[in-house]
Amino acid sequence: MKTTALYEKHLALNARMIEYAGFSMPLSYAGITEEHLAVRTGMGIFDVSHMGEFLVEGKDALKFVNHIVTNIIPEDFAKVTYALFCNEEGNVVDDLLVYVIKPEQVLLVVNAGNIDKDFDWVVQQSQTFDVLVKNVSTTFSQVAIQGPEVINHIANIMGVEGSDLKFMTYKVVPFGSGHVILSRTGYTGEDGFEIYGHHELVTQVWDHAIAAGAQPCGLGARDTLRFEANLPLYGHEISDTINPVEAGLNFAVKLEKPFIGRDVLVKYKENPKRKVVGLELLERNIPRHGYEVYQGDELVGTITTGYLLPNVETPLACALVDIKASEMGTELSVMIRKNKVPARVRNRKFYIKNYKK
Repeated sequence: MKTTALYEKHLALNARMIEYAGFSMPLSYAGITEEHLAVRTGMGIFDVSHMGEFLVEGKDALKFVNHIVTNIIPEDFAKVTYALFCNEEGNVVDDLLVYVIKPEQVLLVVNAGNIDKDFDWVVQQSQTFDVLVKNVSTTFSQVAIQGPEVINHIANIMGVEGSDLKFMTYKVVPFGSGHVILSRTGYTGEDGFEIYGHHELVTQVWDHAIAAGAQPCGLGARDTLRFEANLPLYGHEISDTINPVEAGLNFAVKLEKPFIGRDVLVKYKENPKRKVVGLELLERNIPRHGYEVYQGDELVGTITTGYLLPNVETPLACALVDIKASEMGTELSVMIRKNKVPARVRNRKFYIKNYKK
């Protein structure tokens, strides 16, 4: 099993370790609820070094990336863009962040569980472009420092100011014996920063953040936080059998530009068959991923993610359902341990995001 450069730090903090995407990763330290609330009210830090990084280099770098992603990637060396890879059927290969370092060098940040698959796919698509695609995932570490208190500590942690950045922007800054990417991004719905760099530099960032009072957080809280903030997870709200229109990610799908799978999505948007909706259970129970969703006696969908969240009394879920069952207020039920638990379709705004716009 692979480990990150911070593995020994996790053990020293008595983290509960699990296997995830081939890595030994911390599930929790103090507990998922405590870590979730620390990010919502204070400052938490996550090791996300298992994420994948690809460098696209060459004369056609920007042109090529625009060919393979759904969003428009401008020649802007401060902007971070959320986008998706789609296959010819319009379904999601992965979602990712795109950093244009310079016109002939673009960084793609992909999900840990998809690194090998994504790299093969990107290389395959690159054959007719003047680019070289490098998988540099093992070269870099990454941490995410998240929460409303982060802005009060980031200058002390990094040795440089971060308040000049807005959400979804970044800069390359000196740190320690080199440079790191300081990016005002994250996967929690809170303000915060993600820092990319060589292993020894990111290890120092981790130490500085812990010394500044950041609560170490594991994958458990990362998932509850991203779900509460209505952020998709590959294999749940998006996958190679779910397209971005169904997932409600139209903001990142620019149908006015060409990209792989575009024509299928244009037609699908005219006559959608399914939709990811929010659900609230009308009884106290937990609707887990994969549970069946019914409208009367008819199977109409499945749960993609569900939780009884910290400080929330109503069990909540996202579910991929037939379009006829997606209207707000529709009465449905979730099969939980052979019992149909009543549920109702609601919006997916489980939490108001606190980004620095």
